[in-house]
Amino acid sequence: MIGLTLKQLRYFDALARHRHFGRAADACSISQPALSLQIKELENMFGAPLVERRAREVHLTALGQDLLAKARQILLSVEELEDLSRASKGPLAGRLRLGIIPTVAPYFLPSIISALSERFPGLDLHLREAVTQSLIDDLQDGRLDLAVVALPISEPSLSEFALFEEDFVLVRMAQDAGKPVPSLTALQTMRLLLLEEGHCFRDQALSFCQLDKIRPGSLMEGSSLSTLVQMVGAGMGVTLIPEMAVEMETRSADVSIARFPAPRPSRTIGMVWRKTNPLAHQLMQIGDIIRAVGDRPCSP
Repeated sequence: MIGLTLKQLRYFDALARHRHFGRAADACSISQPALSLQIKELENMFGAPLVERRAREVHLTALGQDLLAKARQILLSVEELEDLSRASKGPLAGRLRLGIIPTVAPYFLPSIISALSERFPGLDLHLREAVTQSLIDDLQDGRLDLAVVALPISEPSLSEFALFEEDFVLVRMAQDAGKPVPSLTALQTMRLLLLEEGHCFRDQALSFCQLDKIRPGSLMEGSSLSTLVQMVGAGMGVTLIPEMAVEMETRSADVSIARFPAPRPSRTIGMVWRKTNPLAHQLMQIGDIIRAVGDRPCSP
C-alpha cells in the first residue's frame, strides 16, 4: 500500500491500547492533532473508518480490529529484526524492556539493576511493574523483551528460565510470636488477608490454604504486601508473604513471622521471553546474572 508507514502503525497501535487520542499522543510523544492527522490518513488509505470517535474514548471498528492484528504482527517482526542486528554485535547494549511482578520488584529490582548495569554498561533498561497477565500480554505484543514472574506460565509462545525457589512465611500479630505454627486446618478458620485479584501470589496463597471457595467474611484484600502486613499489625487477620519481602515489610510493622514445617509453601521465580526473540542467548546470560544475584540457584 503506497504511503503506509511504520510510524502510522505505531500510532494506531498506541491509540488501540489507550483508547484515547490524548493519552495515545502522550505515549508517542507527539501532539494530539499530529496523531489525529496520521490516523485520518490511515483511514483515507483504507477508505473506511478505523475507529469510532466517542466523547470519552475511541473504539475500533471491525476493520480497525483486523488492521490492529496485522499491524502488531508487522511491528513485532520489525522489533525482532532490530534484535537480530543487536544479537550479532556482541555484548548486549541499547534498550531492554524488562517487566517484573509487584511481589518481586520492591525487594529484588535494585540488585538486578545494579548487576546488569555492571555487566552490560551499554544497556538502557526500561522497567515496567505489573501483574503477571499484563506482562504476558505485553511480551506477546512486543512491548516487553522479558519479564520476571512466578513460574510456570505454560504459554507455548514463551520460553521459561527458572531463577530460584522461594518459601512463603506466615505473618501474624506480634503477640503470637512463639506460638505453634497453625496447621492447615487451623489456618482455614482464620481471617486471611490476600492481595487483590490479578496477582499470582494471591492464587498461590489460596492454593496452599486449599481455599477453593472464599467464605464471606473470611477474606480481606489489600493492594500490596505492605498494606497486608500493616493490616495484620492492626489485628485484622493473618497473611502470607514471600521470604524476600520479610526484612522490608516487617521493619515498621508490629507483627511476627512464622515459618511453616516441610513441605513448605513456595514459588519458583523465573524469567520468560518470546521464543522468537533473536536475543534469546543474551537473555539467558541475563538470567544467569540474576540467578547469581539471588544466590538461590536452582536448575532451569
